[in-house]
Amino acid sequence: MKKNIGESDRIFRFAAGLAIIIIGLVAGSWWGLIGIIPIATASMGHCPAYLPFGINTCKLDKK
Repeated sequence: MKKNIGESDRIFRFAAGLAIIIIGLVAGSWWGLIGIIPIATASMGHCPAYLPFGINTCKLDKK
């Protein structure tokens, strides 16, 4: 898989996913499991939702 998520995007996704999980735990709701998705995409560095729109936040070194 080609990476299409940049470093700042990865940090934001991880933080947002963690916040969603914590809010779900505090509220006692299963909706907190949705936080797994941004954490998974941040760890892989690839977002399938970006593909149809051609979005790429990953900066590549051109040598």
